[in-house]
Amino acid sequence: MFNIDFEPIGRRGQCSADQSLLESARELNVDIVSICGGVGTCGHCKVQIIAGKVSKLTFEEQGELSAREQEQGYRLACQTFPLSDVKVHVPPESLTAPQRTQVEGLEVDVVPEPPVRALEIQLTAPTLASPVPDDVNLLTALGIPDGSIDFHLQQNLSRQLRDLNWNLSVALRGDEIVALAAPGAKWVGLAVDIGTTKIAAYLVEMETGKTLASRGQMNPQISYGEDLVTRIVAASKNEEGAAKLQSLLTEALNQLAADLCAETGLSTDHIVEAVVVGNTAIHHLFLKLPVKQLGLAPYVPATRAAVDIKAREIGLKLAPGAYLHLLPNVAGYVGADHVAMLLATRTADATQTTLAIDIGTNTELCLNHNGHLTSASCASGPAFEGAHIKFGMRAAPGAIEHVLLENDRLEIQTIAGETPIGICGSGLLDIVAQLRLNNIIDKSGRMGAHPRVRKETVTEFILVERPGQDPITISQKDVRELQLAKAAIRAGIQALVMAVGLTETDIEQVIIAGAFGTFIDVGSAVTIGMLPPLPLDRFSQVGNAAGTGARLALISTTQRAKAAEIARRDGYIELASVPNFQRKFAEATNL
Repeated sequence: MFNIDFEPIGRRGQCSADQSLLESARELNVDIVSICGGVGTCGHCKVQIIAGKVSKLTFEEQGELSAREQEQGYRLACQTFPLSDVKVHVPPESLTAPQRTQVEGLEVDVVPEPPVRALEIQLTAPTLASPVPDDVNLLTALGIPDGSIDFHLQQNLSRQLRDLNWNLSVALRGDEIVALAAPGAKWVGLAVDIGTTKIAAYLVEMETGKTLASRGQMNPQISYGEDLVTRIVAASKNEEGAAKLQSLLTEALNQLAADLCAETGLSTDHIVEAVVVGNTAIHHLFLKLPVKQLGLAPYVPATRAAVDIKAREIGLKLAPGAYLHLLPNVAGYVGADHVAMLLATRTADATQTTLAIDIGTNTELCLNHNGHLTSASCASGPAFEGAHIKFGMRAAPGAIEHVLLENDRLEIQTIAGETPIGICGSGLLDIVAQLRLNNIIDKSGRMGAHPRVRKETVTEFILVERPGQDPITISQKDVRELQLAKAAIRAGIQALVMAVGLTETDIEQVIIAGAFGTFIDVGSAVTIGMLPPLPLDRFSQVGNAAGTGARLALISTTQRAKAAEIARRDGYIELASVPNFQRKFAEATNL
């Protein structure tokens, strides 16, 4: 028996020498992708051997792993057997969707420099001989006699001091007291990435920067439209529409904050700082800023600068004096979430020509060439979330997430290994790539003849037969929806490189961010032409980098300053102004 340690999932246990790493992973509930069933032909179960001895490289592995991957210790889990205790790194792309979300997002180490610090203090109670006012007593004891106390906190200060018997923990932001509690209180912050479709929230310990809990949910504004333009129109019609769109967000954030605190045994009164990032339209709707001008050329934001306000001013129920910080915007459709992504991925510091892409309903791109940043935004639409796809669904148990087709043999993998019930975005990408590789669809996306293709009211490819139910299929219309989504991204990439006088082959590294970007098979994305045909080792998938950037800004004033610098440096091009962009978009629909 050997000890096998799977990182970064953090699962470890004993497994026998006659078990492959894939079999060991299954025993330890590490869900590694394996479409071919463990025979070494799909190449999806790549892992990296960090420590320990394993069996020799097999013939199958030599065909699936590049020379560079072999040098770096990558193996196929299904072909590799332990010869000693082994430590294994499982890259995000080799994990199924549920476990990817567990490791999703970069962990960037920074020294915490929180805007709010905690102080423990024992006050001397006033007496007839020394009737010191409560505010003077507290501020003097803290060594900031000219400091201030948040007014809402001031309203309850005298009662709290006496209830705590003059022994307390103070949350201090600069020279302002924003919260009080009993000694030993854990002061925390809330970092939130509000996406067009999803919201990701993180509860973070201010002193250490440790993430205590995280949760996600759908953006409730989606009921007013899946795309930003529809929401801008709804908010521009009247004040009631704008107020409703804003309250949907604050209610969602208040519920997430309450759920995260309940999970960690804390109170929302202990949240002393919040950082929120989102695209420019979300940012404006959240702050009750006018948005009509965002929907009209030249699409300018009402404000670009970072914002610091009391959280209560927009309805967030946190500590009495808690502040809300929003990172700066760049342009009308490139917002604080983009700045947060660049901050987390260190794209602005890259010495190589680097392309960073945050893929979602609205996709932002940034090219760093010789230190010069150029960004753009493209409306890739909701197809990646399964919307407008006949059997489309969000990434949940039962969703088809990976597909392998060889002649007439079709193998599928679903999230959590459940019975197939639909297709998520990464599955859609895989399916179209496999149909293209097998010449079932041509370069234009037209579906041709195949034993699994049926032509009734629509032309569609049968993925799963279901007795007593309609089969799960991908239709010609579904293929067209994906073509439009992927063309928006590819045309955006081409516009960026052309703007700085480069070609796509000059890109030395590609950073793919966003929840959907974590789940896709990069090879499939290259096959269908969504991403440029570069060597796969130039691509890296980093998860929800915008959420990571929000966490960095939450715990570090230096990182906030760096975010402001990134926003100032970042140039922006409006794709609508790019010569012949519509023609380039049409060409990019080709597979």
